[in-house]
Amino acid sequence: MPPSHRVPRARLTRRDKMLRIEEDGGIAVVRIDRPEARNALNAETLSALTDTARTLGRRSDISAVILTGTDRFFSAGIDLKAEPRASATLLERRDAARAGPDLCRAWEAIEAVTIVAIEGYCVGGACALALACDFRIMAAGAMMRLPEVPLGMNMSWGTLPRLVALIGPARAKVFALFGEPAHVSECLAWGLADRSAEQGEALAEARQWAERVAALPPLPARMTKEAINASANALSAAASFMDRDQFLLTSLTGDFGEGVAAFLEKRAGRFRGD
Repeated sequence: MPPSHRVPRARLTRRDKMLRIEEDGGIAVVRIDRPEARNALNAETLSALTDTARTLGRRSDISAVILTGTDRFFSAGIDLKAEPRASATLLERRDAARAGPDLCRAWEAIEAVTIVAIEGYCVGGACALALACDFRIMAAGAMMRLPEVPLGMNMSWGTLPRLVALIGPARAKVFALFGEPAHVSECLAWGLADRSAEQGEALAEARQWAERVAALPPLPARMTKEAINASANALSAAASFMDRDQFLLTSLTGDFGEGVAAFLEKRAGRFRGD
């Protein structure tokens, strides 16, 4: 009997640092598992998600990857309480700032189809990660939000070109500049989300999509995804190669400190442009 293009695997569940990973029938489910911090993305979580994406990206037996959070929330985004070392040089801070862009590139580079199942809120860096994947399924009551500009920083992680490719420049400006939540109906109308589900059913809907993908011939499915991404993202690197340095610049301003303080103190920021 000729060898199959994929080897059947038994159902597998494991915990990897801040993640829980399940595999069954060529479908991998990666669950962010830091509920005590609302799944906020600290350095360890970013590293675990990046390593997992790179590992899954080398797996020819995986047809679809689902990324999800808890039944109540996807992620509150980057952990603003995880401050960099005060003694870090600018070069060290610049190197550390690679973690977010590297994470999004790793998920975007997975050849298998990637599907994000969102319950509750998906904010900031978590939204950037969701936009780097192929499809987004949102449960009733879920929302996506990019609060970076109102917090005194730019939106980095290579997100803006992906956002423009999905929803166009005018809506991208509305979403990124004002930092306001976009709920399910708006996300569907704009193209940020691809399907809605009943509350608590985003993962089940994502599994149905993943099963449809797993039933496809794997070679043309992967090549089609790659061709579409190459077309949609052809200028992304040129448009966003400076966003890490822009983040470093904004993170050194007084407005950044004021924005984070205002967020943590639940008050309006008082910005001066310095």
